[in-house]
Formats: sequence, structure tokens, C-alpha cells
Amino acid sequence: MKTIYNVKALCVVALLGSAAAASAQEDVTKEKNLNREMTLEREYDPSVQDASKVNTLPVVKEPEVRKIPIDYSNYTIAADPQKEISLLPSGNIMTQMDYNKRRGYFNFGVGTYLNINGDLGYHILSTEKDKLNIWYSHRSTNGKVKYIQMDDEKVKAKINDNLGGINFKHVFDKTIFSIGAKYGYSAFNYYGLPIADAWSMMAEGSLERADRETNQVNQTIAANIGFESKEDAPFGYLLDLGYINFSHKYGLGKPADGPTEHTFDAKFDLNAGFNGNMRIGLGGQVEYFNYNLPGKKETASGTYYTSEFENHAEVILSPYYKIEGDSWNLKLGANVMLVTGDNSKFMASPNIAADIEVADKTLLYLNAGGKLYSNSMYETSLVNRYVNPTKEIAPSRNWLDATLGIKSGVAPGFWFDVFAGYKITSSDVLFLPSRIYDRDHFGNFSEAMSDIDTKQLFIGANLKYSYQQLFDVSLKGVYNNWKANYGDTWIGGEANGELAHAWGKPEMEVTAGLTVRPVKNVSVLLDYYLATGRYTQLGGAGEYKMNNINELNLTGTYTFNDTFGVYAKLNNILCQKYEVYYGYPLQSFSAMIGVNINF
Repeated sequence: MKTIYNVKALCVVALLGSAAAASAQEDVTKEKNLNREMTLEREYDPSVQDASKVNTLPVVKEPEVRKIPIDYSNYTIAADPQKEISLLPSGNIMTQMDYNKRRGYFNFGVGTYLNINGDLGYHILSTEKDKLNIWYSHRSTNGKVKYIQMDDEKVKAKINDNLGGINFKHVFDKTIFSIGAKYGYSAFNYYGLPIADAWSMMAEGSLERADRETNQVNQTIAANIGFESKEDAPFGYLLDLGYINFSHKYGLGKPADGPTEHTFDAKFDLNAGFNGNMRIGLGGQVEYFNYNLPGKKETASGTYYTSEFENHAEVILSPYYKIEGDSWNLKLGANVMLVTGDNSKFMASPNIAADIEVADKTLLYLNAGGKLYSNSMYETSLVNRYVNPTKEIAPSRNWLDATLGIKSGVAPGFWFDVFAGYKITSSDVLFLPSRIYDRDHFGNFSEAMSDIDTKQLFIGANLKYSYQQLFDVSLKGVYNNWKANYGDTWIGGEANGELAHAWGKPEMEVTAGLTVRPVKNVSVLLDYYLATGRYTQLGGAGEYKMNNINELNLTGTYTFNDTFGVYAKLNNILCQKYEVYYGYPLQSFSAMIGVNINF
């Protein structure tokens, strides 16, 4: 990768006059929303708490709204997705209806490429003390896409994602109790373009040898139970216990069985307030990963060996101290992290946050933290479902993730955030196309290049403006300067050697959106996403510059009343051709129509 990139101007042409979301391409965002509900992170509130969220910007602080979806497709997601919980909102999933009187919601949409969206949920209990809801969501596609590298070659991209669950919360006088369970079923094919060897992109017969028809099946069973104190309690506590069972049906190919991962998770926090504005505490998380691995299997085509996974634990301890002033806040702490196993690792990172009001409704802020990413089978599947299902990926150790910025809501309806930061990560994960496979192998999965140390310098700005209820405008641009090196344990390359690029990582990202409400019952949304400067590596064929992600989506909705609404979506209306991972093209122009019902 270049050591220094020439800084490009952060600009975007926001062709804003209608509206957008996505059908096939929005489905990935919905897929992320669904999958992330299964992570059972303890911040998750089993009630659909953002159902009646209003799309206006507060005057004083940053609006509590979800990031505009970056909709690549309904069968893959961004190369570096944010780790966040996105709840499925009741009522306004597609039509921005307010949920306040109805307990149930139903959404159904169908479009080109046989894209289908469906959501169904019901609040059995919905009181101040008790909340009990059940829900189910479906995303699927079964259409042909065209390889970017081969204009005359089309392949069917299939996905069938289903996720359902039940959640309960009860508020006692001093304690909040929650419990939930979820089940996910995802079937998809490895339709990507394989690379036959390190010296050519496509050898004769490589497409025929690759199994692009068989559906891999991933299943997830997840459950959690937790207790936490109410906000601002003199003595605060949190204890959450979770379990995730995640399995692949197949290994490298149909003849081979896939591995199963069992994750046992405990998250805790103990804290106490003193002197009126101070609080001291200790948080932490313990995860244990246990694997059931298939043995070797003899077939007419050869021998299939067991998957490569090791049982291990990951521990994080986070002591901290907080103090609140009249116009400032400060948190001082550290994260101490340990990974057990043959390749045990120990690390520590800061856990610091500070902000101060430097002017009316204007904050100067600093965040400096670090994190341990487990890169488990389950978590990796949320980032890239097409990764090699038999290879363990080492945990990523984020030593520093620091951001300095200033944000303000000083003008009515206007909010901005200007920031810069630096991030250092050991054993980061970069995805490259597979180059070696045997008969009956899928042969076109992504390989995780895991022992890579990365440094990321970024600078950006985020602007939002809302004028009454007539329209909302948002614009965000980020420039990234990446540097990547082989780690100390890299096999098959020079230790500590520098990579030409941080494979797959974007140099610049721009997100823009406009929502217009010309009349009471009509809403149109236009959203745009641009990602540039992405490269991959094709072995002996050298580096390959991937097409920019350049997507414009339009959505229009009409709400008849508080019960019934309809919507129409036009996705990738610029008809751009691109892929997030090499060999996996995304859908071109697509359309969807649907209905949304509150009951």
C-alpha cells in the first residue's frame, strides 16, 4: 500500500430531489440489522424502543438517529462494518408511521432479482414495567448477476436469511431484568469468481470445477439473561450471561462437514458514585469459545480434513473513574485484555473520554480507547459470509482508537461534527480471493489474511440540517490513510514487510442523504454512498484496483393512515458495477414495491 496517500478533497454530488433506500441493496442493511440482533450485546433492549423515533434534529446535541444505511446489496455487507445494534422499528420500517397505539407490525416487499423483504412482530406486553415481544424477519434473493471481470458470464446469487426471536423485560423497583432467545437460518451459495492459481485470473475450466450451486447453511441459536440497576443508582451493577451456537453445514465443499462454535459470554459492570459528581467502577467481559470439529473424510475426490479451530478464552477488564462538571465530563480508565491458547496474547489500551463546552451548545471532545475483536466464526460471518469456513482467524488487538473533534448544534436545525483520529490494530483482518481449491471444493470463498498490522489516520466531517418537517439533509465525508504490514508470525511472506495496500479498505468514503416531505402523507428519500481507493491482491497476477462503490438509491412512501402505507424503491439507479469482495458482483439497477401495516 502507498505509505502516504495524496489527500483528496472530500466532496460528493448529492443529487437530491427524491428519495432512496434499497431493495436488494438495502437488504444488506436489513441483513445487518437482523444479524446484529443475534449478537446479544448487552446494550440491547428487547423492546422495540426506537419505534416512534422522530426524524428531526435536536438543537443542542447530535441527533440520536441511526447512520444512513450503506446499502451494498442484499447478500453482502461493507468491508468494515460498524459494530452496533440496530433494532427493527415497529410501524415505521418502511413508511415512517409513528408507533404509539398499535402493538403489531407487518412489512412485505417484493422486487426484481426475486428480492423479498418481510417483517412481522407483535408486542404481547407493552407497559412501563413489562415488555414482551416476538418478531420474525426474512430477506431473500435468487437472481442472476454479471461478473465484472467477464462481461458474458452470469451467475445466480442466492440467499435466504431468516431470523426470529422472543424478548422479555421486567422493571422491578431497583432492578431491570431481561431475557431473550433468537434463532437464525441463512442459506446462500458461494457464487464468486474463483482464481485458479497464482499466475492467472481464470484458468480454463476453473468455473466448472467450482461448486457455485450448493447452498451453504449457517444456523444460529442465541440466548441471554441479564440484570442491571436503574440509571443513576448510588451503586450500579450489570450482569449479562449469553450463549451463541453457530454452525456451518459444510466445510470447504459439499462432501465435508462444517464446524460448530459454542460461545459462552459473561459481561459485568460494578460502579459506585461519591462526592455527588464522581463515579468509580470496574467493567469487564469473559468469553469462552468451544468448537466441535469434524474429522477427516475420505471421498472419491480425495481427503477432507478437520477444520482448524482451538478452544480458548478472551478476558477484558476495564477499571474507570468518571467525573462530571458544570460544562465538562471526564472518564479515565484502561482496558486490560488477555487471550488464552497456544498463541496467547496480552495487551492494554487506554479507555479515556473527555468533552468540554467551549461555546454555546458546542463541544470539544476526545475519545481514546481500544478493543479486542474475537473474530469468531459467528462475528466473521456478519462481516463476510463468504469467508473460508474451516480456518480460524486470530483475534484482532486494537491498541488505540483515538478521535479528536468538535461538534455543535448552535444553529436551530443544524448540527455538525468535524473530527480526526488515529487507529492502531494488530492482527487486523483483510479479505483476499481464494486461489487454491480442489475438486468438489467451493473454490471461490474469501481467504482471511489475519496476521496484518494496520495503522489508520482519518479525518472527516459530518453535517446535518433539518427544516421543520419539510426536509432533512445529511452529508458525511471521511478520508483514510492506511498503512499495513505483515505481522511477526506471518508465514509465507517477509516478516514486518509492508503491503502495497490495506486490501479492501477504502481511501475515501462519502455518505449523503435527503429526505423530503412535500405533503403530510408523502415522503421521498434519496441516499448516496461513495467508496474509493480499494484494492485486492491476485497472487501472481498482482494487485487489482476494484471499481468504486458509487450508489444512488431512491425511495418513495405514502401513508394512507396510521394503519396502512405503501412504498416503492429504486436502487443503484446509476447502474454502477462494483463488488465489495473480489469476484462477488452486486446487483445492478433493481426495484421493489411493498406494504407496511400496523395492527
